[in-house]
Amino acid sequence: MRRRQFILLFCGAPITWPRVARAQKPHRVRRIGVLMGLSESNPEFRGFFATFVEELTRLGWIDGRNARIEQRWTNADIKRTSVLAKELLATSPDVMMVHSTPATAALHLETSTVPIVFAFVSDPVGAGFVASLARPGGNITGFTQTEAGLGGKWLGLLKEIAPGIKRAGILFNPDTAPGGGNLFLGSIEAAARALAVEPVTMRVRNDAEIETAIAALGRERAGLVTMDDSFMGVHYRTVISSSARNNVPAIFVTEGFVRDGGLISYGADYTDLFRRAAGYVDRILRGEKPADLPVQTPTKFLTAINLKTAKALGLDVPAELLAMADEVIE
Repeated sequence: MRRRQFILLFCGAPITWPRVARAQKPHRVRRIGVLMGLSESNPEFRGFFATFVEELTRLGWIDGRNARIEQRWTNADIKRTSVLAKELLATSPDVMMVHSTPATAALHLETSTVPIVFAFVSDPVGAGFVASLARPGGNITGFTQTEAGLGGKWLGLLKEIAPGIKRAGILFNPDTAPGGGNLFLGSIEAAARALAVEPVTMRVRNDAEIETAIAALGRERAGLVTMDDSFMGVHYRTVISSSARNNVPAIFVTEGFVRDGGLISYGADYTDLFRRAAGYVDRILRGEKPADLPVQTPTKFLTAINLKTAKALGLDVPAELLAMADEVIE
């Protein structure tokens, strides 16, 4: 009996194996769209994107093999952002990763079905992208890079490194800044009252207006807070060079600004946020839904200081500030 069972099993095996082989279909290549609200010419921003791709690779999604990544860069141009959002959605992506509030808004306007993971949105609830941080409830989720109270932190650090300032310009583009700039203004104004600093709201939309605004601050021996704004990220070289020419101490959002000559920066670890965004993209590609993935906040904040710039501005950086800095450029 056992011999007969063995013969039947053995003889049946060649018939069964081909059937299994025919049932195994090749995995479908998954399409991942990426809409970056910044300029591709900036090496720091390219590094953010590279981190995202590297983490996807580590998680098993290899561009050109089982995944196809389509990327577009908006250069913080609102009209271009809308066009590129439509262009990417036309490629029928399985999931989108997006940077910046304007870019997320453009995708939100175009689709309510394609899963979207944002890496840089300051106020996703206020912008109407999600119902709540804990329960997004739709096709969008992701990672915030800041909170409204961060504005006060920027001004506090600026006053610490440049204690002589009595006025501070708040520079942003109302078309691209979170809440038109209003998200951070309240905390900046509250900090200004406590620090005896007069805040000056400066709305700009091009390089010429940036130059004019910073030149005015220089004549008044004032400081500068650059808002967390994709436009500022694209036009950072104008802000840095104009601040240097006009002897204006300025605080920025990311350490890349400081490496390029800015005085000081404080903000979320953006590289970490892009890495975590890749994790959400992976989970969605494996079957989870954006509505079930809570919006997450930053876990790491970084401070960078440029001592060469401080010296050029005639500033002595307090030892306590140097001790807390994550990066010091000499």
